[in-house]
Amino acid sequence: MEDKLRILEDLNMMYIRQIALSLQDSNIQKKIDHEIRMRDGACKLLAACSQREQALEASKSLLTCNTRIMAYMSELQRMKEAQVMSSDAGPTDDRLPCKGKVAISDLRIPLMWKDTEYFKNKGELHRCAVFCLLQVGAEIHDTDMVIVDRTLTDICFDNTIVFSEASPGFELRVELYSCCSEEDYSTGNTPRKLASKLSSSLGRSAGKKLRVAMDPGACSPISNGGGATLLLPLPTVVGPKYHLLAHTTLSLSHVQDSFRTHDLSISGNEECSHWVPLYGSVCCRLAAQPHCMTQQMMSGCLKVKQFGGDPQSWTNVYGVLKGTNLFCYHRQEDVEANIQPAFTISINKKTRIRASEKDLHNKAQSICISNHYGGEEVTHTLSADSREDTHRWMEAFWQQFYDMSQWKQCCDDLMKIELPSPRKPTLVTSKQGSLYHEMGKTATQIAQNTFYMIHMPIAHSIKT
Repeated sequence: MEDKLRILEDLNMMYIRQIALSLQDSNIQKKIDHEIRMRDGACKLLAACSQREQALEASKSLLTCNTRIMAYMSELQRMKEAQVMSSDAGPTDDRLPCKGKVAISDLRIPLMWKDTEYFKNKGELHRCAVFCLLQVGAEIHDTDMVIVDRTLTDICFDNTIVFSEASPGFELRVELYSCCSEEDYSTGNTPRKLASKLSSSLGRSAGKKLRVAMDPGACSPISNGGGATLLLPLPTVVGPKYHLLAHTTLSLSHVQDSFRTHDLSISGNEECSHWVPLYGSVCCRLAAQPHCMTQQMMSGCLKVKQFGGDPQSWTNVYGVLKGTNLFCYHRQEDVEANIQPAFTISINKKTRIRASEKDLHNKAQSICISNHYGGEEVTHTLSADSREDTHRWMEAFWQQFYDMSQWKQCCDDLMKIELPSPRKPTLVTSKQGSLYHEMGKTATQIAQNTFYMIHMPIAHSIKT
């Protein structure tokens, strides 16, 4: 991470803006500017923190902002390289798969404490603050922070993280960061005090330069005289430092609509102050919803005829291609009113589609869709109003088949994804998620209720 930050510190934002300008992508530039402002605020907050929990949250925000800035700049560079390569190679006709949502939830990381620590409750009580960073491409999310000690058997993150524009070749990197929470972080203003003392002995001119260099806000972007923004080196802010404890990478092959276990690659050892005894695995639910399963990929007026029927018996419908079905409605208004379709034609991996020859009753070329139902082949013939419409429907079907082949098991059935609720301010406690803590609260409540049951009748008898 330090090497990445050093690269980040040497980059001039003028160059970044020029790349964004040449790509005509102002959105990613706005994201970079936003994260730089957030990083500036995190630096100032970290320097002024006197509470341990505040310092841990500020340091977490600082790490998240720096990671996002690096990801956005890497994405800009990748887009620029793709633009250059495409201009050199000329236009291509390669078909691209649709994007989709990828959601990870119910993150559980089991711990492996020593018997003397967990069962006999012996030894020094060691606490660490942990959280996860999750990244797909340039999109990065973080979980809430959790305080871990020997009373926990698992690290549990209740967040549901959704990546809305993932491709079927996505790689979801999960990183677990840890920081010892027992150290004293109340000396956030020490650099400023030291600069003040040194400035008085170095003289006015040198002292002023020193105060500017050591000011906590020096991490914010400043003007270099030409309207550009420089990413200057981050100041040395006294406070907690998070370290990478473990990581893993999940892909399409790991997607399954159930709770599964995956291997973790562990960094560090027992000698580290931020060490937490991990079992070596992470449990989670990884689900995906390709856009071809949730969105209308094609819609329009069609004529439908079932195989074996009267050549003249065409049924006028309004067709909607979505997921593994072609929904046929009596009219377009039925779609908007959420009325059930008149009938449905399956469009799945086993469906066969071909273009039929023109016949005497239908001047335009038709599309034949064949499915097997109970061992019997059923064919529907579709006809559009024009050759152009027929071609668009045919192209939509081929694109649907291609998307299914790329997203694989995600197109067998629509997986459920619960959208995350808005993040609320985290109330950090030393026993967050601890079974022993919950048992202690229950025991206290029972003791209080028993006390009142015993003493209230006595007090009543004394009064009477």
